[in-house]
Amino acid sequence: MSRLLIRLFPAIAVTLLFVQFSISATAQNFPADSIKGQFIRDWQRAKSYTLEYLNAMPADKYSFKAVDSIRSFAQQMLHLASGNAGLLHFASGVTAGFPQGLEKSPTAQNKDSVVYYVTKSFDIALQDLQNFDPAKFGEQVDIRGTKITRFALFEKAFEHQTHTLGQTTIYIRLVGIRPPAERLF
Repeated sequence: MSRLLIRLFPAIAVTLLFVQFSISATAQNFPADSIKGQFIRDWQRAKSYTLEYLNAMPADKYSFKAVDSIRSFAQQMLHLASGNAGLLHFASGVTAGFPQGLEKSPTAQNKDSVVYYVTKSFDIALQDLQNFDPAKFGEQVDIRGTKITRFALFEKAFEHQTHTLGQTTIYIRLVGIRPPAERLF
């Protein structure tokens, strides 16, 4: 085993140096303001296509469930909204002011309410991003006992909304509607 390590050491060392150089070069080429700007553009794009999804689903189908054991379309979108506001507030360090428990509130599950809350959640996310000091991307925060950088938490928030929206594609298809095209760029 030790002979193998001795033979592999030069390759491992070169690989580690390459990775370190790549990370350093990438960080130097992408200042924090550019990263913040890209986050803002991505959230604006996500807001637009999420609203297309909300508008594609007929109002009388917001209570539709693909199977009994999962959230309805409305509940799924309200879950997305809660995640947007909650995760972005946490990532940015802003105190959350978004209503909790919306997906369990019967009065929040009609189309008008869902569109309102989802839109509001994206507006909050965008405001949090616009007001965020990008010099704080590297700060560590504790979420559920896990240390994570604010940058990584911003990424997790975007991942959550993308994942949740993607789940609603099947809801739209199952009611016989072609979902809006994804807008990667």
